[in-house]
Amino acid sequence: MNGTRSFVDQLLAATNRHDLDRLVACFANDYENQTPVHPARGFRGSDQVRRNWREIFAFVPDIRADLMGLAIDGDTAWTEWDMSGTRSDGTSVHLRGVVIFGVRDGVAQRARFYLEPVDEGSTTVDEARRQQVVRE
Repeated sequence: MNGTRSFVDQLLAATNRHDLDRLVACFANDYENQTPVHPARGFRGSDQVRRNWREIFAFVPDIRADLMGLAIDGDTAWTEWDMSGTRSDGTSVHLRGVVIFGVRDGVAQRARFYLEPVDEGSTTVDEARRQQVVRE
């Protein structure tokens, strides 16, 4: 099995098993996470991956990830995710989006992260466009 596909399979399995050590092992020590829509949220290092997922597993104990789509081109994996669960306070969490991973030797070296909370609001496309581009 190709190392890039194997990485995706291992990441999905570790996430759904809530296996923090196996999940962190999917990332290089100097892993770089870029979050283009929120640049200040970018980080470097698998230690931060561990901190992030330790907290996610603690506060969303039933989190589940589904891989909705996957395209692999050499060492790049375009992944589409749907993640949901219930926070420890009883409220739901639901995220969807794309993460583009750069993989070498079966571990993520870098990613561009576009995973966001699902907005269940009733804003229409016309209203959303106006909010984004019209200044009154």
